[in-house]
Amino acid sequence: MAYVINDSCISCGACEGECPVSAISQGDDRYVIDPELCLDCGACAGVCPVGAPEAN
Repeated sequence: MAYVINDSCISCGACEGECPVSAISQGDDRYVIDPELCLDCGACAGVCPVGAPEAN
């Protein structure tokens, strides 16, 4: 299952650079994860200051 970024995202961008497959990009109001690219590695969750990325 791919990770998703919940509503607590503050759009800081910390997660984007940590993704090994570039599955994270800036969305309209928060960052989003492309579920087809996500490896479910959790690297994004490890760097997020508000815990927005979560396993889906």
